[in-house]
Amino acid sequence: MFGRSPVTLGIQAATLNEYAGGRLVLGLGVANGTIAGWHGATYDRPLRRMREYVEIVRATYSGERVEHAGEAYSATNGFRLAFEPPQPLRVMLAALGEKMSRLAGEISDGVIVNMADPGRVATIAGWCHEGARAAGRDPAGFEVVPKLRVALHEDPAEARRTLKKVLTFYALQNGYGQMLAEMGLGEEVEAIRSAYSSDGFAAARARVPDSMLERVPMFAGSSFDGLAERLREYERAGATRMIVACVPTGDDLRAELLRFLDSADFVGAVA
Repeated sequence: MFGRSPVTLGIQAATLNEYAGGRLVLGLGVANGTIAGWHGATYDRPLRRMREYVEIVRATYSGERVEHAGEAYSATNGFRLAFEPPQPLRVMLAALGEKMSRLAGEISDGVIVNMADPGRVATIAGWCHEGARAAGRDPAGFEVVPKLRVALHEDPAEARRTLKKVLTFYALQNGYGQMLAEMGLGEEVEAIRSAYSSDGFAAARARVPDSMLERVPMFAGSSFDGLAERLREYERAGATRMIVACVPTGDDLRAELLRFLDSADFVGAVA
C-alpha cells in the first residue's frame, strides 16, 4: 500500500484491467515497517489502513466522485475516473494472521498466502470464511491462493541452493519468521538467524536444511515430477487456485522463464 496513494492505484488498476480485458486480480498487502520507510510513511494500524485503502481504491475504480476523510487516508476535491473500466474489480488481500485473514473475508474477494504450509493455509482459509460469514457474506466463492516457488536445474542440489537463498530472506523477516516458527520450524529459524548475526547471509543460508524446503511451499528438482502432488496437498487444504512461481537458477532469466512456461503442463495433470 505504501508505494502508491489509493487513488493512484485505483487509476492504475482501471487502466491495467482495461488492457487485460477484465482479467486483473489486484493483490494488496500491508508489507512492513521497512517498506513503509522507503516511501516516507509510518507503519501503523494495518487493519484500519487496509480497510480504508480498499474503500478508496474501489471508489476510484467505480467511477464515483471520491471524497474520503478517514483515520489513515484522505482524498478530497472529488476525483472522478474519466472512463468505465471492466466491472467488477477483483481485490485480494495478503494475509498471514487471524485479524487480517478475517478482514480479507469481510471486504475482499480472496486471500493470497505466502510461505505457508497446507496446515497453515487451512487455518487461514478458516479465518477468512469466519470473517465473511460475520459480515453476512457467503464464503463459497471466496478465493484462497497460496504461492509455491519452483526451481528446476539438472542438478537438484543447485535448485535447492537457489530456493534456500529465498527461504533465508523470509526466515530473517520478523513476520514470516514467526509464522515459520508456528509451523514447527522454530529451531531452524533460530539457527539461521544466529548464523546471520555472527557470520552473515552466506552462513545463514548454509544453515537451511533440505528438510526445511519440504515443509514450506517450495519445490526443487530437475523436472516437474512430484509437483502435481504438492499442489494437490494445497487443494485439499482449501486452495482454490495457486500461484506457481519460477525461481531462476541461472543467469539467462528470460530463457529459463520461457522453458518453464513451455513445459508447465503440470496444470493439466493436476486438473
